[in-house]
Amino acid sequence: MSVARRTVLHGAAALPVAGLAAGVLAGRVPARAEPGGYLVGAGISDITGPAAECGMMGYSQQEQQTAGIHLRPRARAFALAHGGRRVVFAVAENGMIFQSVHRGVLTELARRFGDLYTEQNVVLTSTHSHATCGGSSNDYAYNLSVLGFQQQVYDAEVNGIVEAIAAAHDDLAPGTLEFGRAELHDASVNRSRVAFERNPEPDRAEFPDAIDPAVTALALVRGGRRIGVITWFATHNTSMTNSNRLISSDNKGYAAYTFEHDRNGVRYLDGAPDFVAAFAQTNAGDMSPNLNLRPGSGPTEDEFDNTRILGERQYAAAERALAAAEPFGGTVDSLLCYIDLADTAVDGRFTPDGLPHRTAPAAVGVSLFAGSVEDGPGLPGGPVPEGVRNPLADALGGADTPVPAWLADAQAPKLIAAPLGLMPPVPWVPNVLPVQVVRLGELYLAAAGAEFTIVSGLRVRRTVAAALGVDPARVLLQGYANAYAQYVATPEEYDAQQYEGGSTLFGRYTLCAYQQEFDRVARALAARQPVGRGPAPRDVSNLQPNLQVGAGPDPLPAGLAFGDVLVQPAPGYPAGARAEVEFVSAHPKHNPRRNGTFLEVQRLAADGSWRRVANEGEWEVRFHWRRGGSGESVARFLWDIPAGTGGRFRFVHFADALAPDGTIRPFTGRSAEFDVG
Repeated sequence: MSVARRTVLHGAAALPVAGLAAGVLAGRVPARAEPGGYLVGAGISDITGPAAECGMMGYSQQEQQTAGIHLRPRARAFALAHGGRRVVFAVAENGMIFQSVHRGVLTELARRFGDLYTEQNVVLTSTHSHATCGGSSNDYAYNLSVLGFQQQVYDAEVNGIVEAIAAAHDDLAPGTLEFGRAELHDASVNRSRVAFERNPEPDRAEFPDAIDPAVTALALVRGGRRIGVITWFATHNTSMTNSNRLISSDNKGYAAYTFEHDRNGVRYLDGAPDFVAAFAQTNAGDMSPNLNLRPGSGPTEDEFDNTRILGERQYAAAERALAAAEPFGGTVDSLLCYIDLADTAVDGRFTPDGLPHRTAPAAVGVSLFAGSVEDGPGLPGGPVPEGVRNPLADALGGADTPVPAWLADAQAPKLIAAPLGLMPPVPWVPNVLPVQVVRLGELYLAAAGAEFTIVSGLRVRRTVAAALGVDPARVLLQGYANAYAQYVATPEEYDAQQYEGGSTLFGRYTLCAYQQEFDRVARALAARQPVGRGPAPRDVSNLQPNLQVGAGPDPLPAGLAFGDVLVQPAPGYPAGARAEVEFVSAHPKHNPRRNGTFLEVQRLAADGSWRRVANEGEWEVRFHWRRGGSGESVARFLWDIPAGTGGRFRFVHFADALAPDGTIRPFTGRSAEFDVG
């Protein structure tokens, strides 16, 4: 079915007739909800990018390139319908949801579903893992460290998110909602206490420990059984450090993995799971999981242990929230518009001094380059040796753009390091950004594409709650949603020019502008009135350089073939030990094996067949990639054998090699057998 681009982007939120028609044409008409009830559905898919020589997103370190897989990142989606309206909420375990990915997902959803799912009723969010692939953005500032746009990463994220949403749509069936709350006090710490303390006492009083301990859980229930749970909690997904090279969904990914495994022993490649758990962000801008306020430190000095422990704590908090959960009522609804944050007039009702002010074109402060001491360096990668330059910045030609006096005044007291909004050939960050208010039963989300500090989130929540006439406890700030434009600090925090203030792009009144626009959208949602779409977000996908060197044909050491075993496992291991194996392999970029696997740990069954028991989508398995002495790819796999395991096992490796003639051929390698027990 052909759908015009205007139809894709302007689709209205309330489309019972058009939505049904689109569902018929797509061949997917879900069951009807019972009177007063919901339709609920959940879906999951893989969004893992290339596991070798791809720049990682988050720490902006050019030397941090992927070299294996620790825990595959997933996209999880939840579809809710009620009274002729529907909403999709998706959580991607990646660094950010960039506008390029938002646009790509909406375009594909329109191709599949017509006007059923649009920018109005689809919410795309990120867990903000700093251990996943970068390069899916069309914004130059966010591609510097990865040396440009990476098509494979973009495709993995867009396709995986769309697959998860389509699965949630296909899963729609009559159900109910449950809502629960808890608190979690040992999974976050304020990494910018100096700035936090500048806020007025009434704001600080909301957070006695300078953290946001709120845990909110929304369960989708069908036939008396929970088929999906969304848990919101504010902490950075940065337990894995900038020295890590393994793709990982980090602490929130481990929380989701553990929840799904504990509930029904999900093995992601054994078919669609019947329980999906997502751990979403809220206002995590100044919340660090590194409890000792050093990268990779707290509660232990091991980043893998910290990832597991912080994930377990979030999972346990989710279970506590669900233990107190009660049935939820209310409809579902959503409203979105775009605003130009580079030039927004802000009414004095939303500013600290009661006077009108304006936002300014994007600029980052010197403190951004210093980075977050607690979580790791910022853009574009910490201290740079004298004479060293970023090749992508040089190619774009904007790195030496001067700072005009008027912008310095407009951004004061920020000491500007880079005027990103004025740099050629187009601004290096987006300035037209979405503001969205979403209703999920009796819970409301104020969704925006930035990292809000906890007090910034509090002020938005209060603003939206007042506009809707509800308790602020029923409103969550949904950060990292639909776009990405760095941080939002309060004006008081901005004055401190810590990392978060230096990263608040549009000046001291950025938060005030968001409050004003959230107020407008929330009032429109409450009155069921439309809002103008606002300025169109830019599309610069045709201006995307890529300086990352490609993988090229796969070489082989003399006398060896693809899949040959370089290091065999030991003949036997006790349960609880670590088994290791190495294979002659091929570059993962030739086939990232999304929704597949590079390894299976197989056990010999009584009937003589081999059955898969683990792969690199599991916590116990790690895949390390490196180049050997002849330039060949070497795949090393580690399996931490779970307690209670016994039997005869082997490792089986899958990959695809690129020949000099350009053909790609799959191959399989098998290790010697070994015993456990």
